[in-house]
Amino acid sequence: MLALTKFLILMIFWLLISGQTDLADPGDRYLIACGVLACAFVTYLAGRKRILDEEGHPIHLTLPFLAYIPWLCWEIILANLDVAYRVWHPRAKIAPRLVVVPFRMRTNFATVTYANSITLTPGTITIGVDMAKRQLLVHALTARSARSLLAGEMHKRVLKLEGTA
Repeated sequence: MLALTKFLILMIFWLLISGQTDLADPGDRYLIACGVLACAFVTYLAGRKRILDEEGHPIHLTLPFLAYIPWLCWEIILANLDVAYRVWHPRAKIAPRLVVVPFRMRTNFATVTYANSITLTPGTITIGVDMAKRQLLVHALTARSARSLLAGEMHKRVLKLEGTA
């Protein structure tokens, strides 16, 4: 199943980029056949090298991820407004700090998603991941952003994305 989805994704991507869709034209038919062969060959190589796995191709997380993205985008917008306000307002407090944030994700995919979500949100940057201690080292621009991160809403949403919440 993973090989089939990989092949279909590659084929759709190839069709979108190549623009070769006219089956009546012999030139297009030839190029489409070459595209099918190339996608099949890449899929075969990926399977042979054992890089087709659940972690590298988390198709089962597509729907939960589509639900997570709008929430993350909204958080990014809110954090952008907060950072912009603090940069432009002369009396706004900026109190940078390092925060240790524990996490309970089971998979590397979820851990990376969590760390990247923190970094994508302005005012916080993940600067270290300790898999042994299950914690992230995060630079927070303000006490408010540190408290918000430690409150755990993003953590809960990534756990839900992973399927463990």
